[in-house]
Amino acid sequence: MTGLHESAGAGPGDAHFAVFSDRADAAAVARPFSRAWTRILRHASGRPWLVGQWNARDLVAARAGRVAIAVIGCCPIDAADLERRAGRLRDLAELDALARTLPGSFHLVATLDGRLRVQGTASGLRLVFHADIGGVTVAATRADMLATALGHDPDEEQVAVRLLWPVPHPLAEASMWRSVSSVSPQDALVLAPDGRTARHSRWWSPPEPVRTLADSAPLVREALTTAVDARTRQGGVVSCDLSGGLDSTSITFLAARSPARVVASTWPGRDPADTDLHWAEQAAHLLPEVEHVVWDADASPLVYTDLLGIDDLLDEPSIGVMDRSRVLHHLPGLAERGSRLHLTGIGGDHVAWCSEAYYHRLLRTRPLFAVRQVRGFRALWQWPLGGTVRALADSRSYGKWLADCGGRLRGPLPATVSTSLGWGMPPRLFDWVSPDAERAARRALREAAASAVPHHRDRGLHADLEQIRSCTRIIRQWDRMAAGAGVPMASPFLDDRVIEACLAVRPSERVTPWAYKPVLTAAMNGVVPAACLRRTNKAAASMDAVNGLREHRADLLALWEDSRLEQLGLVDGAVLRRLAERPATPELHDAVLYSTIAAEVWLRGLGRAAKATTPASA
Repeated sequence: MTGLHESAGAGPGDAHFAVFSDRADAAAVARPFSRAWTRILRHASGRPWLVGQWNARDLVAARAGRVAIAVIGCCPIDAADLERRAGRLRDLAELDALARTLPGSFHLVATLDGRLRVQGTASGLRLVFHADIGGVTVAATRADMLATALGHDPDEEQVAVRLLWPVPHPLAEASMWRSVSSVSPQDALVLAPDGRTARHSRWWSPPEPVRTLADSAPLVREALTTAVDARTRQGGVVSCDLSGGLDSTSITFLAARSPARVVASTWPGRDPADTDLHWAEQAAHLLPEVEHVVWDADASPLVYTDLLGIDDLLDEPSIGVMDRSRVLHHLPGLAERGSRLHLTGIGGDHVAWCSEAYYHRLLRTRPLFAVRQVRGFRALWQWPLGGTVRALADSRSYGKWLADCGGRLRGPLPATVSTSLGWGMPPRLFDWVSPDAERAARRALREAAASAVPHHRDRGLHADLEQIRSCTRIIRQWDRMAAGAGVPMASPFLDDRVIEACLAVRPSERVTPWAYKPVLTAAMNGVVPAACLRRTNKAAASMDAVNGLREHRADLLALWEDSRLEQLGLVDGAVLRRLAERPATPELHDAVLYSTIAAEVWLRGLGRAAKATTPASA
């Protein structure tokens, strides 16, 4: 069924592809894609269905009668099982149930009677885009694949929007090209038999958070165990981050129970107050079969390392470029030890804990309980009484909040309590952003606010989903970088089934000032030794960011000397150059440069790619 080119080949974890309807006009549009990419999965007619790059281990496909289904990514399903499910399919809408039950992280593509359905993950780690190319709707897993086929440049207004810190929902979901549409993570793209008519169909909604912690713990443990098993069941050698935190420690202990041989990787922090190494060594001592590698803290890259040398092809700006060198630095050493896959604990902070904004609703439904809890949070986070009261009294809708944000873009950074108990952190623009960029950002916020719907009516669940999807936008790019470096990464906490199990826990038990990550400690009881579950904090790595600003100021200065953003009229390069010469400036301590650096690095990468692309290869 695969119909692959003999030259087909991509590293595991590096799957990206375009999807075409089973039509002659779609096949004609697919020809340039077929020349540029190396793998083709065909319809029963022989016309191209999927065109792109993927590793054979990352794709399972099956056909039964009029139905064909492909699963691309990590999913423990075999072709025989998929064929049985395809044989029972009578309507593409029935794929909702399949997508909500399969473990792992993957794209799901299906065709039935000329209709086509493409979807990614609810987490946002695997996305879907589409565009009209030659009168045919083409879907893809990366926006730049479609933009390249169209020959279009990025939309300057969207670049201006990405200078916001942070970029709020729903603006962050938009692609960087006006001609390329994005599909929300909770939706599937459905194409009609005419190959042109496209609609978005909701396939996922978050669970209502009503389950007790006692009932949830075994379900969270099962979901996380299954997520780790999906990556380790093939055996071989896998490596795991072992920072000493609860998240990575849980993943390492689960991996150690698998058929795979495990190499645990620890990066000690430079900060003398950092206790990560102590906790990591304690965990490693309890895992005698696991090889423990401790890297030299002083040899690990700082934040902002090698910004000028980044040549990864990304389909949007990503603040992940700030830590790119840190993320990839240890992968060659792990490859030398035989690792075929690197597991991280990323996402644990986003699913095993949750937003205090749930107490906005709890104050109205369980006032006495909520008041006691909020007192604890005030003591824990040093929230002022007045700010706490104002945040809890704020009853604005999400649309009104978003509209109000547009009028305060140049204001000071908001108080922590208002972001913790509200709809999120209000976006800001900084001194170096030009008036033209500000006008574009304000216009985008105003237009979005007119119809904006939050991820969920409960601002706590909205904030949780916003944080998860903000995280996966970064991890999505890191995963591609890691696959290119030779050791793909995986983050089991960000699998949809794990997210659902955690979101279903009552927020009153999931976030509390009296316990640290109670969901994870309860779920891992009996898997991770009690001594490792006693940790109640995590390292901040703030010293690495501060030192990185100082040590890489020459790179930052060079970044702004020939700024693409300045050429577009979106920033004042002189202001940025002055800041680069004064890295100790207090205003830089809150990562406020991140969104601007991300946009600049991305634009430079596009320029390099354009120069490297010959007319023949285009």
